[in-house]
Amino acid sequence: MIPMVDLKTQYHSLKEQIDRAVLDAMESCQFILGPNVTALEQEAAAYLGASHAVTCASGTDALQLAILAAGIAPGDEVITSPFTFIATAEAICYAGATPVFVDIDPKTFNIDPGLIEAAITPRTKAVIPVHLFGQPADMAAIGAICEKHKLLLIEDCAQSFGAAFNGKMTGTIGQLGCFSFFPSKNLGCYGDGGMVTCATAELAEQVKVLRNHGSRVRYHHHVIGYNSRLDDIQAAILRVKLKHIDEFNTGRRRVAQLYSELLKDVATVPFEDGKGVHVYHQYTLLSDRRDQVMARLSEHQIASAVYYPIPLHRQEVFAEACAQLTLPVAESVASRCLSLPVYPEMPEETVRLVAATAKDALAS
Repeated sequence: MIPMVDLKTQYHSLKEQIDRAVLDAMESCQFILGPNVTALEQEAAAYLGASHAVTCASGTDALQLAILAAGIAPGDEVITSPFTFIATAEAICYAGATPVFVDIDPKTFNIDPGLIEAAITPRTKAVIPVHLFGQPADMAAIGAICEKHKLLLIEDCAQSFGAAFNGKMTGTIGQLGCFSFFPSKNLGCYGDGGMVTCATAELAEQVKVLRNHGSRVRYHHHVIGYNSRLDDIQAAILRVKLKHIDEFNTGRRRVAQLYSELLKDVATVPFEDGKGVHVYHQYTLLSDRRDQVMARLSEHQIASAVYYPIPLHRQEVFAEACAQLTLPVAESVASRCLSLPVYPEMPEETVRLVAATAKDALAS
């Protein structure tokens, strides 16, 4: 079986370092907001070039905490992409705000900057672009729109740790950046985990208060907060992996480039515009024969996946609010997209086998 991602191979390549880090964390018995959490926040901020980084319990929490720290409240609107995991929109709803979906660019699958201004109303407070599949959104265009209309810019970086746009890491371009450390992510722990990068000390302090029951001083609570703390063991694992993130992302790019070379004549392969560094959390192509390809891959015990089969504006939870909304590009991409296995350690012969199997299905 060829999996979508091979976490065991990566663990074994770092086993001695990770085991030692975990055992040291256990020996210290400082499990909540311990020394590894503080060190990870400092090391991740330094790697990304962020002013501040604050860890939390999950990528979804990172979005929620960032939105609340930014002051987004009931009655506000937040513009975002319909072609993403539901956590992006969920977090907007948790704050009592309304997600406003704008169609995507047909090449990058990210929110189309040319359509954002038409969606702005007096209630619009922020834009949340998603750097989908590791492909940076057009942050120059989106940033200019936000500056013009005095909107907050919050980046959803759940799939883009290590990606860059015009030389700046994703998560450091807007006021806030939201990361996920879910195990399958480019930088993943062995459970749930997340992080918020913040442009100012004030935003970082607010995220810290919100993640820890609304408390700056123990048993003194200033606001209603949450229990959203990354545990020290997960932080220890992430510190080991962070040292290898460039190596991991280079491996993903190697796999992606070989796939594209082998499949470019039979499918629409991922687009790179040269403005950013794509880190290929997923390798996603487009084909009108998606189902045939998936069936052929399955016959050969090769995993594949559809991210995402139903755009958010067509999900049942948003069906009533979005009943009159048609977003043709997102709907078309959702009906044709297919993700192939991609992970840093994937051998060249395995990549060629996957590509050849997909190509046979497309050519038959």
